[in-house]
Amino acid sequence: MLLTVSQLYERQNNWKGSAMNRTFTILCVLMTLNSVYAEQAISPLQDTRPLEWQQEDLSERLMDGAHQFIERQIQQSRARRAMFWKDDSSIAENRRRFREIIGAVDSRLPVRMERFGDDTNPAQVAETAQYSVFQVRWSVLEGVFGEGLIVEPKQTPVAQVVVVPDADQTPEQLLGLAPGIESKKQFARHLANNGFRLVIPTLVGREKLDTNDAALKKTDQTYREWIYRQAFHMGRHIIGYEVQKVLAAVDWFEIHDESIPIGVVGYAEGGLIAFYAAAIDTRIDAVLVSGYFDAREKVWAEPIYRNVWSLLRRFGDAEIASLILPRSLVVEYSPTPTVTGHKGDWRTPDFTSVSQEFRRISTYSQSAKPTLIHEADTPIGPGSIRALKAFTQGLGIEISMVVLDEIPRDRRALFNPDSRHKRTVRQLENHVQSLVRQSEHVRDRFFLYDVMPEFAERRWSTKRRHATHSVEKFVEGAKPFRERFYAEGMGCFEEPLLAPNARSHQILDTKEWKAYDVVLDVFPELFAWGVLVLPKDIQPGERRPVVVCQHGRNGVPRSTLDANSTAYNNFAARLAERGFITFAPHNLYRGEDRYRWLDRKANTVRATLFSFIIAQHDQILRWLSTLPFVDSDRIAFYGLSYGGETAVRVPAILEKYCLSICSGDFNQWTRKVAATDQPFSFMRTIEWEMPYWNLGHTFDYAEMAYLMVPRPFMVERGHLDLVGRDHWVAHEYAKVRWLYAQLGIDDRTEIEFFQGGHSINGEGTFAFLHKHLDWPEKAE
Repeated sequence: MLLTVSQLYERQNNWKGSAMNRTFTILCVLMTLNSVYAEQAISPLQDTRPLEWQQEDLSERLMDGAHQFIERQIQQSRARRAMFWKDDSSIAENRRRFREIIGAVDSRLPVRMERFGDDTNPAQVAETAQYSVFQVRWSVLEGVFGEGLIVEPKQTPVAQVVVVPDADQTPEQLLGLAPGIESKKQFARHLANNGFRLVIPTLVGREKLDTNDAALKKTDQTYREWIYRQAFHMGRHIIGYEVQKVLAAVDWFEIHDESIPIGVVGYAEGGLIAFYAAAIDTRIDAVLVSGYFDAREKVWAEPIYRNVWSLLRRFGDAEIASLILPRSLVVEYSPTPTVTGHKGDWRTPDFTSVSQEFRRISTYSQSAKPTLIHEADTPIGPGSIRALKAFTQGLGIEISMVVLDEIPRDRRALFNPDSRHKRTVRQLENHVQSLVRQSEHVRDRFFLYDVMPEFAERRWSTKRRHATHSVEKFVEGAKPFRERFYAEGMGCFEEPLLAPNARSHQILDTKEWKAYDVVLDVFPELFAWGVLVLPKDIQPGERRPVVVCQHGRNGVPRSTLDANSTAYNNFAARLAERGFITFAPHNLYRGEDRYRWLDRKANTVRATLFSFIIAQHDQILRWLSTLPFVDSDRIAFYGLSYGGETAVRVPAILEKYCLSICSGDFNQWTRKVAATDQPFSFMRTIEWEMPYWNLGHTFDYAEMAYLMVPRPFMVERGHLDLVGRDHWVAHEYAKVRWLYAQLGIDDRTEIEFFQGGHSINGEGTFAFLHKHLDWPEKAE
């Protein structure tokens, strides 16, 4: 049995022994003190098990588990797809969904194919004995044109084909008009020599942005990523835009001569576009996909501009192929370009991977037989004669595919493909930016006016007072939008939470509070971690409010507690000193690109970084509610920076949070993410995970805040915070304030501006917490 310190001193004073005895006694005292303090330090929180990971970096362990979890979800996605492919009746719905997720959703303009040129660069580019070549553009969307070449055979065309080059090829190269592709691989020229009418569009290239802007250079973006980033947030995609250009050419084919069969051929990036175009448009009779087809469970590791929201939930390449069948599909296993450093890489896949995915097509169609072209399990082509013959047979044409040596000559004296490429990029950027500018009105119609149609019918009034509207009606009407926000905005894992199995370890003990590391199980590979801070004056049977204090990017829980950061100002500790229980969770946005790759992986199965965070917070809320000293009806959220981003997303979904405070983040999020004309836009930073699929047309920060009605909501904004601009923040917040006022609950929302930067101010927000959590204020 251990003696108390006073007992040891008493015995030492009664001893008459030597100095050695006294030294021994002092050592005993020190050892006892160490033992007592050690026992206190490792003592877990009541009703929790001891935490055994004390020497580990919990943030790293958590990140490792999150990656393991999402990789399991990806592997399981193939088997889960069967629920979406029950019979032939599911084809139409899957085709609609596929069109939606690649962003090919805009109604195309009536097509007009225009030949253009001048004395220096005439419209007729070249001519041979078999065909003529013209430079053309054709209408696609408002302000968006396809541009490239058209080949007109001298005789009646045997078929009409859109030939889609790789992103690093030009239409001229595929016809032999420009160097860069060896003669036998100029498959557009081979088709032209055999009587096909061709349209060959220009794609957006893979080269890095040509800019003198130092900030943009640091983002290391290609032109394809530049369009992808801004378009993704608006529910559009570089893939969808280029598919639309192909389909506009098909529109023209159909108008020009609907009796002639229509096909699409594509290589590499062009193979992707051809494949997807044929999947969503049944007017295409046959497609040749060269250098693209493969298993897609590692699509997250391919270049970022191939990131398609929720792709693997319903579609691998075999499922996409099934949307083409029973029409003709020819897959050519050809060598691909080697692409590295595009926030993902791409190389020629193993034949085993390609052939296994190809065999899976039979799962969806027993009668129609696609064709796989290869050279004894090794790559062939691209555009080999064997592949072209199989393609023409699929069109119902029996020809010998004559190969001629004649190379056409370009008549244009000063043609520069770079100018055409710049026009192509500029048109797509302008189209996306027009969506950004119009998005506020689209969101109003999508959410606010749908829930409360009377808000769309406002009239000029000179009345001093107007009646308010029903809170209950709004809350009820908002429910499906909360479900939509969770499922399609943030992403929801369809896996049940585990029992929390709480483990803890005391990490701090001050005069006023104790702090514990707490770990909770969430999913088999994923846990939640945070720091629980308990004031020492909690009385037996007393239940207190909790403030969940959320760190920002690259932070950890103790950043909010005792790091003495000028950003956080120890706000979790200061609130504990005011009598609140606080809990500082760890969110996954630490480790720079590791969390970005986590988000990227998650996107493939209709999830995001916040899918993990929401599940973790759900478990945290459930566990906090079981604690005997917690009032489960008074659990608030307060976050800074990425924690402020969390403050408008997580409480919007998890209604157990009774109020939320967004600090250092509230913004016009659509412009913040997707605008290309603003110096603080994420388009100009390394944060490539920020676009969320179609959020620009569904939920900006006002709409997210609407989902918190009737709960209290507050914004904390430093005038000098470069995360946004005061007038943007004020504009977006004014919409929230307006709604609360119309519902008669404007006393539940506030904004505080302060003369500071990206930091916790802790003045108006603390008063807000005391007021709405019904907790008396006391001096710090």
